This record gives sequence, structure tokens and C-alpha cells, in this order.
Amino acid sequence: MKEKHIQLIGVIIAGIYAVFIAWIYLVEPKSLTEVPTKAQTTFENVTTKAQVITNTYEVDQEKFNEGLAAFRKDNFIAARDYFERADPERRDAKTQFYFAYSFYRQGFGKVYNDNELFKKGLEQVDKVIALDKNFKTDDADLQLKTPAELKNEFEEGLKVTAEDFNPFKVLRQRK
Repeated sequence: MKEKHIQLIGVIIAGIYAVFIAWIYLVEPKSLTEVPTKAQTTFENVTTKAQVITNTYEVDQEKFNEGLAAFRKDNFIAARDYFERADPERRDAKTQFYFAYSFYRQGFGKVYNDNELFKKGLEQVDKVIALDKNFKTDDADLQLKTPAELKNEFEEGLKVTAEDFNPFKVLRQRK
């Protein structure tokens, strides 16, 4: 082997080692058992970013379906977790619409609404509108079909009006 080849191999190995050390400092694993988990997370993040750059980004349909199943069972915290993992870059209007709708469903109350959840939902529905202002869901189980309708429900739920003190309010149905 020529001396130049040996030097080149040495530089490449040193470069790989430097990248590994930088990665260890960046992800800060607390133990050696955590290193594979951190490596997998890093690999998934890099893969997702590469898909975005190359315009091949797609939602993980399996995780979306799991989120939809949890949403239908009124397990909204789990549903949001699945939706977040299905669309880590938050680029799919449909997934983000369900994400926002889960805040509405969880925060809706017969006597009063959870203002914190409604505020989070309002922020999320604004993101859906930014992604696709003409989005309309085809889900027959949802009464609110567009982000504008959902946004209106959030805004009305956050207002304090005389209607809030109506005792018949307990008869209203969640949408």
C-alpha cells in the first residue's frame, strides 16, 4: 500500500472518530444502555430531515392509524402522541387537524371548558390553517369539517358570556 493511501485512511478514521465524539456530546446519553436509543432517534431525525429536503416526506400511516384508533376511543393524550410521531415535522394538514381536534374533544366540558387545552388547540388549528387554508376533512364521524369551524369553537369556548351561566348548557353535545 502506498503511503498516501495509509494517510488518507488515517484521516478518514480520525474524522469518523471526531464525528462520534461530537455526537456523544450533543445527545448526552446518561449511560451506555441509552446510546442505542439515542442513535436510533438521531437516525430517525436525520432521515426525516433528508426526506423533507428531497421532497419525499410522508406521514407514517401506521402511527397515524394508531392515533386515529386512540382518538376514536377518546384517549386523546395517546392520540396526540401517535399523531406527533406520525408527522414529526408537522407538515401534514390532516394529521395536524386531528391533533387540534383532540384538544377540543378533551377540553370540552358540559359545565365548563378547559381553557388551557382550548388555547393549545387554538394554536394548533392556526398551524393547520397555515399548512392548508382550504383543508376539509372527509371523516363522517367529525361534525366540524374545517379548521375555520374548529377555530370558531375554540374561540367561542374561551369567551366568557352570559350563555356560560345557562343551566341548560349541561345538555349540549360535544361536536
